[in-house]
Amino acid sequence: MAASILIFLLMIHGVSSAGWGVSYRHSHICALKDSSVTFYCTYTYPTGYEIKKVFWTKTLVKDGSKESSEEGEQHKDLSEDPEYSQRLQYLGNKQKNCTIRLSHVTQKDSQMYFRFITDDDDDDSQEQTSDPGVSLTVTDLQVESPETVKEGDPVRLTCKSSCDLTDRATFIWYRNSQPLTERRDRNNQLLLQSVRREDAGRYSCALQGHTYISPAVQLTVTYPPQSVSVSINPSGEIVEGDSVTLICSSDSNPPAEFRWFKGRTIVGSGRIYSISKISSDHSGEYKCKSRNKHGEKYSDTVTLNVMYPPKTISVFINGSAEIVEGDSVTLICSSDSNPPALNFIWFKENQSSSVGSGQSFSALQSGRFYCEAHNQHGSQRSDAVTVTVKDPPKNVTVFINGSGEIVEGDSVTLICSSDSNPLPEMSWFKGRMFVGSGRIYSISNITSDDSKKYKCKSINEHGEKHSDAVNLNIMYSPRSVTVSIIQPGQFLEGDSVTLICSSDSNPPALNFSWFKENQSSSVGSGQSFSAQQSGRFYCEAHNQHGSQRSDAVSVTVKGRLMILHISMVCGACGAAVFITTMLILWLKNRNCAHSTQMYHDGQACDVEMTDPLYENLTDAQHGSNICKPEPNSSVYENIPVST
Repeated sequence: MAASILIFLLMIHGVSSAGWGVSYRHSHICALKDSSVTFYCTYTYPTGYEIKKVFWTKTLVKDGSKESSEEGEQHKDLSEDPEYSQRLQYLGNKQKNCTIRLSHVTQKDSQMYFRFITDDDDDDSQEQTSDPGVSLTVTDLQVESPETVKEGDPVRLTCKSSCDLTDRATFIWYRNSQPLTERRDRNNQLLLQSVRREDAGRYSCALQGHTYISPAVQLTVTYPPQSVSVSINPSGEIVEGDSVTLICSSDSNPPAEFRWFKGRTIVGSGRIYSISKISSDHSGEYKCKSRNKHGEKYSDTVTLNVMYPPKTISVFINGSAEIVEGDSVTLICSSDSNPPALNFIWFKENQSSSVGSGQSFSALQSGRFYCEAHNQHGSQRSDAVTVTVKDPPKNVTVFINGSGEIVEGDSVTLICSSDSNPLPEMSWFKGRMFVGSGRIYSISNITSDDSKKYKCKSINEHGEKHSDAVNLNIMYSPRSVTVSIIQPGQFLEGDSVTLICSSDSNPPALNFSWFKENQSSSVGSGQSFSAQQSGRFYCEAHNQHGSQRSDAVSVTVKGRLMILHISMVCGACGAAVFITTMLILWLKNRNCAHSTQMYHDGQACDVEMTDPLYENLTDAQHGSNICKPEPNSSVYENIPVST
């Protein structure tokens, strides 16, 4: 730093220097840059002189190259210098005090001199300049400090100047531009006995009462990691599939290196650990380790609680999966989910609706059961487990394969169905007769003989049960068609004979047609027909499955005969009865010689075969002793025997 010298000049003429003088309190002044400095000064001169002018200048000798008509022009008055006029204040007088104050001093303010000029009675002037003057050194302040210090070590900071300050000074210290009020000391050193990390910062110093502050220097305090913590982003609920970032924070100097741990396993490094598409496998406790050259420290653990829908659903059977009818088995549904599933629904395979709810379910019947677990993030179903209920046969039923009409010649299958466990053996019965075994009973080319009530018997080790009987109603066309002759009694020539057509068919024939042999067209319809002439007649029976004709029967009409029934009558008819009886006996005796022998009540008699008397004649039911011809006699042709 440059030193400046100020000189006070005293100007007198015609007098020797004896008795003249200028004195300074400090001939050498060390002042802080931009501060105000007081130059304490006194001067003396012999009596008999009058001070004409006093001033301070920076030049000691006249300029030898120039002569001036006026005294003092060679020494520039600083109060008239624009550079000093605003900064210099004369505090003395024209008696003995020559003190000044110079503000905002700079390094240009070098040596200064005081000069004064007097005048005596003889009008002679005297000029006097102090020599030497006052030497001024302007200095700034610098903080001397180590750049780096370890926490806990002692540190000494020094506020240095280029010279020893003349004025007694009190030092002020600043950290990060904030004054350290507890650090005001006349000593220019700042001592930190055990430095802390809070002591790190930019330090500067100043003098109390002065505005100038030294340039700041950085004090770096190094220390091992402290306050290590982990934050999770995002901070809310984490659902499987999200992206999650873990951030490790640490207070350390120098900055630390980081490692990440899941449990005791290293999973990454760096201040940030990111997981994209997080899954339940990432759930667990995480922590980071912060390390620098001074030490290391672990954070507290944080837990990643990853939410996910139910998975790994399974059904546990509590006990045996085989039970006896009436008992139950408990099924328990378990799942891996977060949060745990609280809603469970039970299903039986091949059924659309649920059969129960809750984590456990009591199965009472055989089947394959599965559960569905739900939480707010989704659901999943388990595999099915089989429950077997051992029971005797029940619900035994017979089904006819093909529920339509069964026609003779068809093939028919009967199926026996039964609920039982273990599976039963099955037997088939037609009425009470055993006809087969197995679940299926088949009849090929069925006939009407197969019509009957059928049932099956289901049997296992726990019991047996019969089905209800089912009836096989077999349809077939008419057969065994016959014609029968119905005659209510004796008839005279010209009466009719009733013929009845009968048949075996299913459904019963309702359509009958009558024919006379050798005629193409029918002679009648309906189940009965009245024949009024001789001939061979037959009928044809019809249903929706077919038709059949009967054999022909002969009807013969050979003459006219009236046969009178003899019975017990009242007394008024007795004579007529007697005459008729006698006539018959006479005719009988007359023809005995030409007869074929017949028997009636043990008596033999002869009847003329050609006699038309008995043609188509039925038995007389009056209890007489009339002889009857042999059954093969033409007399009774087509005449039914009355019983």
